Amino acid sequence: MRFGYEDLQVWERAVQFAVTVIDVIDDLQCDRKHFRLIEQIESSATSVSANIAEGKGRRSQKEFIQFCYISRGSLYETMTFLEIFHHKGWINTDTYKKLRSEAYEIASMLKGLINSLN
Repeated sequence: MRFGYEDLQVWERAVQFAVTVIDVIDDLQCDRKHFRLIEQIESSATSVSANIAEGKGRRSQKEFIQFCYISRGSLYETMTFLEIFHHKGWINTDTYKKLRSEAYEIASMLKGLINSLN
């Protein structure tokens, strides 16, 4: 038995993106006094897939679409934190570029999903 969201490639990619972000955060080269930023990026990264799953479990297509938009917002929030971390030198350029590329693909997949539901 599978949950409906497990059939969505965008959900799977978002889960893997969150795992990668958490792995990067675990290796951060920064003073841990910035724990609030670290908690926030972990929250936003995991919210991408969580909102897709929650939306899929809702009763209407309209609600699912709304949760896809929320998911996209969480993805953008995550990328903003990664941009800040990159500027601070906490993550290197190669890591930042890989995460940015993955986020762009997920955003494109979310857009396609939203368009298919409209």
